[in-house]
Amino acid sequence: MSEHLCNLSTGDKVYFYDKSIVIYFQGARKVLSTSLYNGGYHDDYVAVYNYDAKQGAGMPCEMLADTYVEHMRLVSKRLALDPAKVSGMGTAASMENAVVETMSFKELTVTAIVTGGIETNGGRAGDPADYYKPQPKPKYGTINIMLLLDCDMPAGTMARALVTCTEAKTAAIQELLEGSKYSNGIATGSGTDQTIIIANSESELYMEGAGKHSKLGELIGKTVKNAVKKALAKQSGLTPAKQHDVFRRLKRFDINAGDMWQSYSAKDVAVVKPEYLLAAEKLAKEDIMLVYTSLYAHLLDQHLWELISAEEMQMAGQQLLKVLAEQYTVEAELIEEGTLASMLTAWKQQFNKIIELRLQPAAKES
Repeated sequence: MSEHLCNLSTGDKVYFYDKSIVIYFQGARKVLSTSLYNGGYHDDYVAVYNYDAKQGAGMPCEMLADTYVEHMRLVSKRLALDPAKVSGMGTAASMENAVVETMSFKELTVTAIVTGGIETNGGRAGDPADYYKPQPKPKYGTINIMLLLDCDMPAGTMARALVTCTEAKTAAIQELLEGSKYSNGIATGSGTDQTIIIANSESELYMEGAGKHSKLGELIGKTVKNAVKKALAKQSGLTPAKQHDVFRRLKRFDINAGDMWQSYSAKDVAVVKPEYLLAAEKLAKEDIMLVYTSLYAHLLDQHLWELISAEEMQMAGQQLLKVLAEQYTVEAELIEEGTLASMLTAWKQQFNKIIELRLQPAAKES
């Protein structure tokens, strides 16, 4: 399948073919790329691209050579591009789920072309690392961004644009409260995100600022944040509606319905697992449970960030459990001490106490 996706305000043409989205430059462009393949700053490239490295649905990513860089050279040749005159990014996300987002102010236009998914690789800056020295295997990007800035600028401003772009990506993820897969934290990206910034060297519009106080920075922030959210929704269904679930919110604290069932079944052998799971999944999405659990989780975060003390966390957490208990007409659980483990144990017991109340009639009938 091949398709002419769009023409950019710069006149550059964007095509989808061979599982890739390629931007063909129609003039001189400045490029700042984080890719291992022809990354860094360049002003002599003819194109940039993002390609889906999966061999097929549910299949691993392909590897055409012993090293990632050589692999990408072969991909460039397959795309009929000069391997020395392009920079490219690989990803496991589907190009069909790419999002093109454009915003303008007067004569300034910013366009972001984004693919993304962080369901398996989302992480928070500072999480425990996987390796010290680079490994001889492909590092396929998870959230890949090609950001087109229809203005000229010095190299330093392009670097600032990269920072603003990264902040916007992180803001999108944090507004979805997607958790890290490697710690208790909220994700700030994935371990393999890649970005390519392109500026129009031929533009009469010359910008020297791309930070949050500049209009260019504002457009970058809004465009990238919107595009990342839409890409995450298309690729993996990561939306505010999907996040309206206490198991989604508490997954980063190792809380899931399966483990909750183990605790419940130890006390109530009359209820079968599917009965419990159906009741738990329903309760997990209810407004009252979600809202107060969300506040409870934020207490844990604030304590981990050293913004509130253990005593303050325990005091406020106890009040939230009391409200939940009153709303569901059960007895409030007691938080034994101001620790993360004790807070989570009390919440799980409170949740299961509500489930127990709801399943009692069914248990007696059986």
